[in-house]
Amino acid sequence: SLALPVMKYPRLNKEIFIENRKRFVADMEPNSIAIFHSNYQYSWNGDAVYKFKQNSDIFWASGIDQEESVLVLYPDCPIPEYRECLFLVETNDKIAVWEGYKYPKEDATATSGIENVFWNNDYMQQLRQVINLADNVYLPLNENDRFNPKSPTKAIDFAKEMMDLYPMHTYKRAGKILNRLRGTKTALELEVMREAVQISKKGLLRVLETTKPGMGEYEIEANLAHTFLSNRANGFSFEPIVASGKNACTLHYVENKDQVKDGDLILVDCGVDYANYASDMTRCVPANGKFSPRQKDVYNATLRVMKAARAKLVPGTMLMEYQKEVEALMTEELIGLGLLTQEEVKNQDPAWPAVKKYFMHGTSHFLGIDVHDSGMRYEPMTAGMVFSCEPGIYIAEEGIGVRIENQILITENGPVDMMDEAGMPIEVEEIEALMAR
Repeated sequence: SLALPVMKYPRLNKEIFIENRKRFVADMEPNSIAIFHSNYQYSWNGDAVYKFKQNSDIFWASGIDQEESVLVLYPDCPIPEYRECLFLVETNDKIAVWEGYKYPKEDATATSGIENVFWNNDYMQQLRQVINLADNVYLPLNENDRFNPKSPTKAIDFAKEMMDLYPMHTYKRAGKILNRLRGTKTALELEVMREAVQISKKGLLRVLETTKPGMGEYEIEANLAHTFLSNRANGFSFEPIVASGKNACTLHYVENKDQVKDGDLILVDCGVDYANYASDMTRCVPANGKFSPRQKDVYNATLRVMKAARAKLVPGTMLMEYQKEVEALMTEELIGLGLLTQEEVKNQDPAWPAVKKYFMHGTSHFLGIDVHDSGMRYEPMTAGMVFSCEPGIYIAEEGIGVRIENQILITENGPVDMMDEAGMPIEVEEIEALMAR
């Protein structure tokens, strides 16, 4: 399953995508066609383009990691070659010289498990007869509830094009199926996610080995990038946060521009994009290798909440109720740290409880192909889901921000911490010992 790479990463096991397609088509209505597209390749400035990032839905269903790709699923099609097929950019000698590798048909089949591969030169005309045979058309839009559209998307543009060309068809939201299926990982997907975690661990160890007062936050980011890229990751799964001192009290601090001072605690929140699957980790690192007594107390309080919270990530848990339970745990720790009083908690505004002053974000989100992955957050948790677990305490007046994040696999036998499983350092004593080396 791990042949020579056609991308930076080794070729994934095509059974991942074969299984995912089977799961998807099993939920389609009879005589329906589903059409998935790659993301646009966006222009930058001049003649430059942004690095291509594949659409998560087409990757989940095919493993194809290339621009201008189209996946068609029509299990009831009377023409066998269109029951599942791909339309790809036609490669040639000129493209090979100027742009490099594009999938030849045999590599596309080896990657996806799809036998019928066509070039996409005139795919809409080729599909016309096929679409006319179908009653329903499933189109995937980005139905992630964190999505905030700020640029054109191929999915939305294609949906408009289809509804204009075929107004009498019945249109179905592929996202309703995808959100449920993508939220639960298969055993083969978990293998890829575990590799991303292993690379995350290597990045953390590099940070612990190299961090010292006087270096730039950007140098820590560079050490992470070097480690991730050296291990065949695509890079970061999101913009990394390297926030020293008071910067750690800004939740989405991504400038990473300041100099690390002696005595600072550095919050490092980053993830690996390995073969389009994401990891997500947060650790706090003392610049000089030693936590101050106050930093240690805040760190250990956060760690106790993290450990108690992850124990609640079991089948049947409701995410919104879980958040309230974690906030109750955190409230007790904040009282213990002298940040809240019993009186403040007793008289708090229920709409904005006292704990929110120091812990103002959610504890857990779905993880998978996206770092904030698709999933059904208003349904009970089930085995196979993967969540972050990341409580934090942010004390702006003291210039201390602590967040600790691991990723947790839900199983029928209780939560499995994928970062503990990999032996990733987390205890104060482990971090200090590794920095002392």
